[in-house]
Amino acid sequence: MKITSTSCICPVLVCLCFVQRCHGTAHHSSVKVTRNQTKHTEGETEVHHRPKRGWVWNQFFVLEEHMGPDPQYVGKLHSNSDKGDGSVKYILTGEGAGTIFIIDDTTGDIHSTKSLDREQKTHYVLHAQAIDRRTNKPLEPESEFIIKVQDINDNAPKFTDGPYIVTVPEMSDMGTSVLQVTATDADDPTYGNSARVVYSILQGQPYFSVDPKTGVIRTALHNMDREAREHYSVVIQAKDMAGQVGGLSGSTTVNITLTDVNDNPPRFPQKHYQLYVPESAQVGSAVGKIKANDADTGSNADMTYSIINGDGVGIFSISTDKETREGILSLKKPLNYEKKKSYTLNIEGANTHLDFRFSHLGPFKDATMLKIIVGDVDEPPLFSMPSYVMEVYENAKIGTIVGTVLAQDPDSANSLVRYFINYNAEDDRFFNIDTNTGTIKTTKVLDREETPWYNITVAASEDDNPSLLSHVTVGIRVLDVNDNPPELAREYDIVVCENSKPGQVIHTISATDKDDFANGPRFNFFLDEHLPMNPNFTLKDNEDNTASILTRRRRFSRTVQDVYYLPIMISDGGIPSLSSSSTLTIRVCACERDGRVRTCHAEAFLSSAGLSTGALIAILLCVVILLAIVVLFITLRRSKKEPLIISEEDVRENVVTYDDEGGGEEDTEAFDITALRNPSAAEELKYRRDIRPEVKLTPRHQTLSTLESVDVQEFIRQRLAEADLDPSVPPYDSLQTYAYEGQRSEAGSISSLDSATTQSDQDYHYLGDWGPEFKKLAELYGEIESERTT
Repeated sequence: MKITSTSCICPVLVCLCFVQRCHGTAHHSSVKVTRNQTKHTEGETEVHHRPKRGWVWNQFFVLEEHMGPDPQYVGKLHSNSDKGDGSVKYILTGEGAGTIFIIDDTTGDIHSTKSLDREQKTHYVLHAQAIDRRTNKPLEPESEFIIKVQDINDNAPKFTDGPYIVTVPEMSDMGTSVLQVTATDADDPTYGNSARVVYSILQGQPYFSVDPKTGVIRTALHNMDREAREHYSVVIQAKDMAGQVGGLSGSTTVNITLTDVNDNPPRFPQKHYQLYVPESAQVGSAVGKIKANDADTGSNADMTYSIINGDGVGIFSISTDKETREGILSLKKPLNYEKKKSYTLNIEGANTHLDFRFSHLGPFKDATMLKIIVGDVDEPPLFSMPSYVMEVYENAKIGTIVGTVLAQDPDSANSLVRYFINYNAEDDRFFNIDTNTGTIKTTKVLDREETPWYNITVAASEDDNPSLLSHVTVGIRVLDVNDNPPELAREYDIVVCENSKPGQVIHTISATDKDDFANGPRFNFFLDEHLPMNPNFTLKDNEDNTASILTRRRRFSRTVQDVYYLPIMISDGGIPSLSSSSTLTIRVCACERDGRVRTCHAEAFLSSAGLSTGALIAILLCVVILLAIVVLFITLRRSKKEPLIISEEDVRENVVTYDDEGGGEEDTEAFDITALRNPSAAEELKYRRDIRPEVKLTPRHQTLSTLESVDVQEFIRQRLAEADLDPSVPPYDSLQTYAYEGQRSEAGSISSLDSATTQSDQDYHYLGDWGPEFKKLAELYGEIESERTT
């Protein structure tokens, strides 16, 4: 099958294409696809032969943007089996078949029915087939071919990123690159010059130029000055067809701004300035402004101002306002028109950021002269001192002079000055001032202990202009006199322990004085000499403004006296000295062995011993049980029957039993307890058990050695005789039992009856560790031991 086309590959073949269309299809190019075998009629032998090959060209060309009234002819399909009798039918399938491309199924001619755009689709893939019209069987295999859309120059170049905004520093060298612009062309870059773009500058010369091939924009002049012109609008054109006549073009705008560099020094508009400043201007206030102009902008125009010389260097100062770039002139010292009426200053303004590339343009600083005229102003009175400090003694009489303030009119008129004190409505007026002289006096009696310092404000005004006021602070210190006696620093709670020793310090006291240090300490502590000597306590002055309270005797008893009073005297160190008397209250308390206070109230023995409530209840319960047993026993004895008549012959022996722990106030004399002593004891050692013996005791071993020969029987006989002859005994026999261990026993007597007559080395300190129940017992034995040691 042949495919014939009249499309031309290049414009040179346009004429040939025209000649081909004039002479018909006989000369069309074709793609011939032959069958590999031929089928004969039935019964004939199938003969295989080599197929004939034609000129194969499997692509057509169609021009884009066809605007003719008739469909555009594309090409022709032709099969070798076509004999021209219409038996062959041509079928076209694929992209655009039937819509864009149609085929004459008898002749095989292909036409394009629509105008095509290569920029939307560059080619179409289609399939051609020849079939037998009667049997609808394919005569040849299906063939694939391509229809390419041939480009024409129908798209102009475009700047997709425009318009452009760009900056370049001023004073740049010629040829400095500014920006590269790029234009795009939608035409086919591989076919002809439709997409070949050339750049040119339409507007912006002679300041800028553009490279025709790359589109790079460069500066075209030397030393472009921003201060002369800052903004430029450059128009760049891009033209296809390599810039030839008939090519399409597009343009864009490039807005170029010159950025600033420090190429301009600051300049003062004038070389001489004059400024008026009144003498009443406040120190530290701004009195004027000055400014130097700089054609640059931003940091390149920043500058600092300074005073380089002049007679007002110490009177004025200058600073720079960063926002306005102005020099702010301030006053450092007060002005006085009467002393100096004008000042001269030389002020310099200099750039802070320098660009050394432009140092040849000159020094980047400028100077000017400023003359300051001082204006005369009516000023308020001026005090001789910025503040005053005066002193006056307390208790001084009303009208006592405290001090004098002085103010003068600083103006040449030298007007008279009047004084007065500024009081608040709620202030107590302790002072007044003489209107003409400024002398301050007291109006009330002052008390340093109440207010040691006064601050008042004195105002001064001129007679001619009372509205002009000046003020000064006057501090008045109240001096102290000795008008307050000393007193105890606080209320003291003084405690003395029952087991205190003589000379023991029980408390330390101190004193205070409302007067100043000179009239207060040092303090002297002493007892009143007009009172008799205190037998219990004494006072010791420690000579450091404190005193110690000491005991004078041993032991105190709460039961005897629980509170003591000690009058004391205190004097201060003032001239003349003042003194006061106070009375100290001293309480007697029970203390631990280490001196800690246990209790200060009078208590029963059981409570002192530390018995708990449970123990007391148990003791009371036992007593009740014993009383119940005794009552029961007495009741039983009374219930027994007794004889009505007691026979005179009924003589009974009485056994007298003594359960006596020692002598006492109610001791019976019916029996001498010394009879129970060891017969080895000396007869003459009979002492009262309720008093301490005054006779020096004889050691036991001497007594035993003296009585070793005493006969026991003789000793008993003597005791019987004494009992018989004693008229104080009852008229009946008495049974006396003697327990004797025998002589020469190493242990001696173990009876406790002689314990009171001998000294013991027993240590009773362990009783303090037995708990609160034994505290009273520990105190008693501790007392005995302390007395024995003493």
